[in-house]
Amino acid sequence: MDNILYILGSVGAVSLISFAGVLTLSFREERLARIVFMFVAVATGALLGDAFLHLIPEAYEKIKNPETISLLIILGMLVFFVLEKVLRWHHHHDDMSHESDREDPKYLGRLILISDGLHNLIDGVVIAVSYFISVEIGLATTLAVILHEIPQEIGDFGVLIHSGYRPRQALWFNFLSAATSLAGAILVIALGSFPEYILDWVIPFAAGIFIYIASSDLVPELHRSSGKKFGTVFKELLGICVGILVMYALLFLE
Repeated sequence: MDNILYILGSVGAVSLISFAGVLTLSFREERLARIVFMFVAVATGALLGDAFLHLIPEAYEKIKNPETISLLIILGMLVFFVLEKVLRWHHHHDDMSHESDREDPKYLGRLILISDGLHNLIDGVVIAVSYFISVEIGLATTLAVILHEIPQEIGDFGVLIHSGYRPRQALWFNFLSAATSLAGAILVIALGSFPEYILDWVIPFAAGIFIYIASSDLVPELHRSSGKKFGTVFKELLGICVGILVMYALLFLE
């Protein structure tokens, strides 16, 4: 029962992060860019720290075959790679034709909402499974997801406004998209009576997803923002280290 309360509370907090987009209305663009890039750096470290310090070590305790763990990590990376490819194909096809944009300027906004909804659905599954492992790993995973979601939700809100949504509409639709994490969590709770090895397999699979997001989505974003400025690179490295250290500190809660 305690696990269920932790799970619902965590996915509720993750869903509320969708309202972080309102910050774009109160900050100047330059100041907002500085804040967001530090969140991206910390989120990179948090995702990598959660994967390598929490999820993968736990997988080695649950699954005795190291090759199985490696394959499940790779599978998590490949599944998210394919998911992003499918969504990008639709977006690029629209960019080439420009027909949908002329007929409906909110097309890109809907694409963002769908992709974010699928992403949050997976986040809900990962958070719920993490709490079934232990409260400490559940908290670490929730924190990693939240740190990743803050810059993403700010960016998504900006895209929705650019696509023609009014601020109130953008906040509401962004929240509904984020709330799919609750559906993912409820799915895991409902399937909690399934064989334990199925949940065990989700651990390295989730680690693969986190590694992919950090290395494929967040690190390239940091490269684009830093350029050749050494000071910015140092700040990004510091942010990544902070994210990793937070994940390391959570080990002592166990």
